Amino acid sequence: MKILLVNDYGGATGGAEIQMLTLRQQLRDRGHDARLFASNAEVVTNSPILADYICYGTTESRTQVISQTFNLSAYQTLKRALREFQPDVVHVRMFMWQLSPLILPLLRSYPSLYQTAVYKAICPMGTNILPDGTACRFDPGASCLKSGCFTPQSWIFMMVQRALWNRWKGTFDRVVALSTGMKQTLEAAGMESVSVIYNGVPERPPRPPLSDPPTVGYAGRFSAEKGVETLFRAFAKVSKQVPNAQLKVAGRGVEAVALKVLAQQLGFEDRVVWLGHLSRAELEQQFDSVWVQVVPSLWAEPFGNVTTEAMMRGTAVVASAVGAQPEIVGSAAGSVAGSGQTAGMLVPPGNVDALTAALLPILQQRSVAEQMGAAGRRRALAEFSETRCLESFLGLYNSLVGDAAIAAHAPLYSPS
Repeated sequence: MKILLVNDYGGATGGAEIQMLTLRQQLRDRGHDARLFASNAEVVTNSPILADYICYGTTESRTQVISQTFNLSAYQTLKRALREFQPDVVHVRMFMWQLSPLILPLLRSYPSLYQTAVYKAICPMGTNILPDGTACRFDPGASCLKSGCFTPQSWIFMMVQRALWNRWKGTFDRVVALSTGMKQTLEAAGMESVSVIYNGVPERPPRPPLSDPPTVGYAGRFSAEKGVETLFRAFAKVSKQVPNAQLKVAGRGVEAVALKVLAQQLGFEDRVVWLGHLSRAELEQQFDSVWVQVVPSLWAEPFGNVTTEAMMRGTAVVASAVGAQPEIVGSAAGSVAGSGQTAGMLVPPGNVDALTAALLPILQQRSVAEQMGAAGRRRALAEFSETRCLESFLGLYNSLVGDAAIAAHAPLYSPS
């Protein structure tokens, strides 16, 4: 089978990009001809673009707001790629930050699916949250400007992009969400034919047995919606009862300086290990010693790769009960922390006291951390492996190709 994968970015710099590059390799390993179409925009400077077909892209904000609406290079390059490759299936993931909706009419002749990794299909921002961090309940339009999501200049382009998306979104034969929670949100906003396929996480050996000091881990962006401040305030309380506790923090972002100042103000700056941005291999090595990984998000993330990666490693998880986290950690999460029979604990987002209460028994009893980690690993192997993800997509591809073949041979009318 020939599969064309389409994504805004072609470097191995983010979760969606790594997922697409991994899927391409897995498909090739199974004997399929899989190729990636992406822009040449660099999320990280000097990061190599690993796509097979490359069009123009930019991360310069004033230019990007235009190109994500009218990227003629994406249209022309994709047209040539489709003519040359003649794929059996087109699998689009992220495409409205660089490639623009202009590419959609080109896909009408091909069985195609849209794997929406964010909420761009129903929210021009892609997050479905307002600037104050609350969930957006408005229909896209004037409310996007009134709420302060866009400047007047960028709002105009986003509304044009929205109009083009609404005009051509019927091009896709199927929509794929990353979680059941995301599927429900999309369907409530009017999306149809939504399936669920979880992101895959690489299988790896279990981490070594835990040893002192009791360590909390965080991996992700340093931005307000990630809830890192909540984690820091909870860790300050935890450290008073677990004096040798340590905090490992991996990532970067706009709040990095503010978080370092907060650690000093809260009096635990000497217990924080700032790891910076790490590759996946480096992160796994650093977090092998972590007793519990915290995912303190304040917004309803469509999935949570850091959660499934921690579970596959065998690390206990404490996560905010928002977005896909309850689905990932499991419905039994949050029963009795000391039982060790769950993959982790769920806490209300932004609740410092609840996060503190969830962390204490894990850090005070190594056996609890070990048992939770083992339960999480079993769940990750069963539900979130890359192999399971690949099989799900292959099944969907075959279904789309079969439907297209049936439609191609169907009579134009039935005899009376």
